[in-house]
Order: sequence, then C-alpha cells, then structure tokens
Amino acid sequence: MANTLYDKARQRYLEGQFNMLSDTIKVILVDTAAYTPNFTAHEFLSDISGSARITTPVTMTSKATAGGAFDAADVTFTSVSGASIETIVIYKDTGTEATSPLIAYIDTATGLPITPNGGDIIVTWDNGANKIFKV
Repeated sequence: MANTLYDKARQRYLEGQFNMLSDTIKVILVDTAAYTPNFTAHEFLSDISGSARITTPVTMTSKATAGGAFDAADVTFTSVSGASIETIVIYKDTGTEATSPLIAYIDTATGLPITPNGGDIIVTWDNGANKIFKV
C-alpha cells in the first residue's frame, strides 16, 4: 500500500472537525497480519483490533501545521515486544476507542517493517516539505 489519510478523516478536515494543534493526537504501531485497512469504511480506533495494536499509544507533542503539513516531535515507544510492525497509525484520541477518529496510515517509511526485540522503537518523522503528512 502507500501512506494515506483515511477517507473519514478527509471528510472531518473539510468539516472542521480536527484541530491538529489543540486536539489530543496519538500514534500507535500496528501489525497488518492482524489488521487489514479499509480506508473508506474504517473510521475509529475500535476498527483496529486490540490484537493488531502492538504498543500503547503515544501522545504526539510539539505539533505544527505550517504550510498545510502536519509535523510533531519524534516519538519513542518504550520496551516494545510482540508481533512484527508494518504500519504506523495516527488518530485523534477522544478518550473512547469507538469515537476516536483514525487520521493517517503510514506503511512506507524507513525502518518498516520492524520486529520488536523488547527495546525502544523511535519513530523519526520526515523533515522534508511534507513532514508527517500534508493536506
């Protein structure tokens, strides 16, 4: 596949339902052997089974949106073990999985896939013009 935004996220952007600077935006590492994305139908974190989520989500910090590109500080997942990780998913955390909208699916990045070995996994976001993603 390729890095993309979920269709429902695109709709939410157009309807003004995301504020990437003030909303709680989180990132999670996902095993695609246990999750097959449906970019049209999948809308909330609850669409990704618990068995596909390899890590506890991490809240993104130092967020920026200059030039329509979303950026944030690099993220560290600590002491990661479990299945192979092929995908990074970004979502807006509402406090409830059934209402936490999925935003972005990243499966094309340096270091993916990765097999956890119990150590930390650091996600270093792209510093190019498009940053993490551009709308």
